[in-house]
Amino acid sequence: MNDEALVVIDMQNDFCPGGSLAVAGGDDIVPLVNDLIAGFDHVVMTQDWHPAGHSSFASSQPGKQPFEQVEMSYGLQTLWPDHCIQGSIGAEFHPGIVWTKTELVIRKGFDPAIDSYSAFFENDRTTPTGLAGYLRERGIGKVVLVGLATDFCVAFSALDAVSHGFDTTVRLDACRGIDLGGSMDAMLTAMRGAGVRLV
Repeated sequence: MNDEALVVIDMQNDFCPGGSLAVAGGDDIVPLVNDLIAGFDHVVMTQDWHPAGHSSFASSQPGKQPFEQVEMSYGLQTLWPDHCIQGSIGAEFHPGIVWTKTELVIRKGFDPAIDSYSAFFENDRTTPTGLAGYLRERGIGKVVLVGLATDFCVAFSALDAVSHGFDTTVRLDACRGIDLGGSMDAMLTAMRGAGVRLV
């Protein structure tokens, strides 16, 4: 398994029950994610890391409500409740996650003008996070993705992993989704079509 990495997506307090953008059952997967972390030689985690007043927050867009969509310079953007603000408790990893053996934490969404779902690219689809280069330099060709949320940050990361040539698997039992306006079915279909292995 030395050529394989577990990528744990956004297991943060704000995405778990009680958080400002809670995914239903988001904390149910913590024990399984911990078991997977223990079984992998290489573990990478992502962390949403927004400055206060981020442009993707509905509170930053006058007259707009959470989950509405607006046109940004890089395309259509869903607006969110304020979440995962840098240094806040909501941005911290869920306290049940045993993440000490993590080799790399990719922080994303820290540019106030661009949201970032994927572990590989910001939402402009051109600004890389550096994860692909890191994995290649470590000789890693396979990735297994788990975490939150299935139909947003996990799915976008999986699609980008495939586009970078990585053998990509999503463990659906170790993910939970939001399902915003049919987004769950749409993104599962997109992942299958791109060659992501869903197990």
